[in-house]
Order: sequence, then C-alpha cells, then structure tokens
Amino acid sequence: MKNISKLLISTFAALFIFSGSANAHVTVKPSSSAPEAWETYTLKVPVEKETATTKVTLKIPKGITFESYQPVPGWKVTTEGNKEGHVKTVTWEATDEGIAAGQFQQFLFVAQNPKEETNVAWDAFQYYEDGEIVEWSGDESSNLPHSVTEISVASKANTGSEGHSHAEKSDHAASNSADSSKDSAKAEDDNNETLIITLAGISLILSIVALLAAIRKSKK
Repeated sequence: MKNISKLLISTFAALFIFSGSANAHVTVKPSSSAPEAWETYTLKVPVEKETATTKVTLKIPKGITFESYQPVPGWKVTTEGNKEGHVKTVTWEATDEGIAAGQFQQFLFVAQNPKEETNVAWDAFQYYEDGEIVEWSGDESSNLPHSVTEISVASKANTGSEGHSHAEKSDHAASNSADSSKDSAKAEDDNNETLIITLAGISLILSIVALLAAIRKSKK
C-alpha cells in the first residue's frame, strides 16, 4: 500500500505541475486573422515565478505593421523602429510594482496584417525583478514557445471580418478591444479547462490500474 500511495502522490503532483505550466505561457491572440485586416491583438503576460515581472518586450513579426497601443496604468510604452520607420519592437515597462506572482496582465495593440497568407511568430521577452529574462521564442514543441497567428483567407470567411481603412482602424479598435480581450481570455480558459479535465481523467485511470495490479499481486 505504501508503494501505491507514492504512485498516487507522484501522479497527481505531475498533473498539477503540468496544468500550471500550461497556463503560464506568454501569448499573443488571436491565433488566426485575415490578410490585410487591422487586428486588435492581445499580449497576455502571466507570472510563473515568485517574483514580479517588470518589463516585457515584443518583436513585431515581418509583414506586420504596428500602429497603436492601448495605455495601461502603471506601464510606460516605448517602441524601436528600423530605418524605414516601421516599428520592430514594443516594450511595456512597469512604473510601479509590475505584475506580481499569481497575477497576469494584458496589453492590447492594433496592427495591420500582411497581404499574403502566412504564419507570423511573436517572439516575446519577459523580464523579472530578480534579473532573469525568459525568452518566449521557441517553436510550438519547445518549453518556451512563441505564439503564432495564422494569416489566412479562411479566417476572414469564418469570422466575417473585413480589413479597415487607415481612417477607420482607431475607432474600430476602441469599440472592439474589450470584446476581443474577453473572447480571447474565455477561449484560452476553455482550452485550459479541457486540458486539466483530460489530464485528471488519465491520472484517475492510471491510479485505478496501479491499484488493481497491487491487489492482484497481494493475492498471489
């Protein structure tokens, strides 16, 4: 029975560690959008350590045209551009305490998608108060994956979204930024809940199998 108890404890510990790490990624949503659309993107920054996040830098992918950002109290925003004047990096830096352990912060910005269908990768750099820098720049199978947005005509057809003119995009972003943020957060929460339920089910099955095996062994 002692061995069974150890197995159950290890299984459930792995379950909660895995589900916690699945929620801790820095992400950019939405994960799909239409070519040439003026999109309101949401950068979500959770804290996975016991120290605060004080700065985050986002690299703007090739083909994406950064236009504007939504101000967030307690954070200053700086941008760096290339010689053509296109913004290549955006940095949000805390003017107060930053994002504490167990919290997350969302930063919204408006950008225009490229004309062609493609996948764009969002590399992000998360700065902690203790000096550590976490680089979210790996592929989807890595421990520190970057977010990817699929730019496709299919996304436009499925959502009914249309590109907006330069004059319209600011009003469109202002009226839809809150809804976009809520929808993105809800979709991610739903995915995380499904993952946790699935892992819990697998853990329960493994525990039952181990228990039955131990009972059979004790009867021999």
